[in-house]
Amino acid sequence: MTASFVAPPRRLVTGTIDGRPVTVPEGTTVLQACRQQGIDTPTLCYLETLTPVNACRVCVVEVEGSRALVPACSRAVEPGMAVQTDSERVRTSRRLVLELLGSSVDLSLCAPEVRRWLVRYRADTERFGPAQAPEAARDAARPGHHGPAETGGAETCAQPVKDDNEDYVRDYSRCILCYKCVEACGTDAQNTFAIAVAGRGFGARISTEFAVPLPDSACVYCGNCIQVCPTGALMFRSEHVMRGDGRWAPERQTVTTTICSYCGVGCNLELHVQDNSIVKVTSPLDHDVTRGNLCVKGRFGFQFVQNRRREG
Repeated sequence: MTASFVAPPRRLVTGTIDGRPVTVPEGTTVLQACRQQGIDTPTLCYLETLTPVNACRVCVVEVEGSRALVPACSRAVEPGMAVQTDSERVRTSRRLVLELLGSSVDLSLCAPEVRRWLVRYRADTERFGPAQAPEAARDAARPGHHGPAETGGAETCAQPVKDDNEDYVRDYSRCILCYKCVEACGTDAQNTFAIAVAGRGFGARISTEFAVPLPDSACVYCGNCIQVCPTGALMFRSEHVMRGDGRWAPERQTVTTTICSYCGVGCNLELHVQDNSIVKVTSPLDHDVTRGNLCVKGRFGFQFVQNRRREG
């Protein structure tokens, strides 16, 4: 007779969200509870397959009895907890975060819901003045060190695109320091630790060890950092080139799910096809084998499919 071990059921906890009673299993986060109730709670640094790092702070909510606003992505629902997701205090905080991001970072390639949140919270991305940093200034600055600031403008994260390999480019003028790429490269997925945060404060940035070019780093080109990036700071080189010459057209793309043929693990691939050519490869987050992660072959080894026989 084979014994089967079953985990004990989690007890239920009850609280209120925006005045409505909710009952969820113990350990459920406020964000998960909000989504179960159909409440649109903005997030930028959260992903269900990664450990919450509470970096972006746009998901903050107001909890009765708490001095400060709390991050919904990591705070668990507690018995009797009363949560407000749309109070004036919450709206003001979210608006300010979006304004700070929009004033310093290029958000043009963010998901449509981010632009919707900018409108919803009436975020004025020019509130702190026009962008004043020249393109190369931030890239040349020493991480963590600040020079005298000019008045009347907003310093930005503008810097040249890092195009130093054949697979993907890094445009850190779009980086919001959500830490998703660091987590995916670290203990949450790849355990390569090729990138980390360097510097402090506004001088903080994502960097390879000693800021070496990507080919000289520990990167194994799995591309899992690209998969989780929410702003386009990390991008397939094929997409970057096509965007540059005006050929990138998501509305003409189809997505086909298949199984990677390189080995027997069974990773799921989502092939993004435009004009009968594969332009990039992703993987579904809900697949029990990959959970969004791939290796270098699965992510970038699709070029052989494009080698069609020439007629004549």
